[in-house]
Amino acid sequence: MHNSLPVVALTLGDPAGIGAELIARLLSRPEATRHTNVVLIGDPWLWAWGQQVAGVVVATDPINSLADARNRADTTRPAFVAVDSITQADVTVGQVGAAGGRSVLRVLDTCMDATLAGAVDAICFAPLNKQAMKIGGLQHEDELHHFAEHLGVTGYFCEFNTLGGLWTSRVSSHIPLKDAASYLSVERIQSATRLIHQSLQSAGVAQPRVAVAAFNPHGGDGGVCGREEIDVIAPAVAGLNAEGLRIDGPFPADTIFLKARDGQYDAIVTMYHDQGQIAIKLMGFSKGVTVQGGLPIPITTPAHGTAYDIAGQGRASDEATWQAFQIATRMGRSLQQQRAA
Repeated sequence: MHNSLPVVALTLGDPAGIGAELIARLLSRPEATRHTNVVLIGDPWLWAWGQQVAGVVVATDPINSLADARNRADTTRPAFVAVDSITQADVTVGQVGAAGGRSVLRVLDTCMDATLAGAVDAICFAPLNKQAMKIGGLQHEDELHHFAEHLGVTGYFCEFNTLGGLWTSRVSSHIPLKDAASYLSVERIQSATRLIHQSLQSAGVAQPRVAVAAFNPHGGDGGVCGREEIDVIAPAVAGLNAEGLRIDGPFPADTIFLKARDGQYDAIVTMYHDQGQIAIKLMGFSKGVTVQGGLPIPITTPAHGTAYDIAGQGRASDEATWQAFQIATRMGRSLQQQRAA
């Protein structure tokens, strides 16, 4: 039956960016609803504008709330939940706005509540803008920390960035680079590694092959160029191996992505933000996806931003959004199966 498909909630993202256009383009693909019970949530005027910019018309079935998505008899068209989170007069295309940030937070919170309640299996959100969210009321350094608090997460969590079959996690994220070394510990490295291993399994990789990057140039050159590899990273890897996980490393960060590119690994655990992000974005900027790791529910988004400079021009590629949507579907199906067990 159609209603056995995983329910994935889609949002339109920052109203001043390319999000609505991306979602319109995504949902114009005939295959979008083939394996997914799609429920779009957003302001009707924004959804209409997104279709106009993308040059498509997407038929949807209106429903009253996200809770009504699961039991739809026919899921060949996306469901649409209309909200009133922002007026068109409060949006200037291509510009940061507090009202846009508030809108994004409200819609995402609604989606998280529905997923916690079992009405939704995964969330895929269109690009948002951290500055807009902060002036609109975000009390955290980024959306992941907001998600974690809203969902009551007490364990380890971090962002994953993916490109095709390659995933990366990181021990530290949105902090000054001068502080990155202080974030390295055996516990944090092991937590980041276990988490990406588990998440890959949820995404359908039965036996993930995971490598851990070094921190210093040349992997520390035996301690001459830093001791983090000897004192922290190698012991963390050894401990994971003792647990029965197949984890390799530490490898010099300037060469490990060559092995990954050639298919030797499914994931790389990096020590700080740009160590992995530069490689991933260089290999495929338009296809990268961010997965929010360590949360009780799957949440994904394209890794690129709101692209204010081209918003409203009909030029945005939906490739990364499509990849994010597919990952959300796979992880949502896994959660759906866990709930049914």
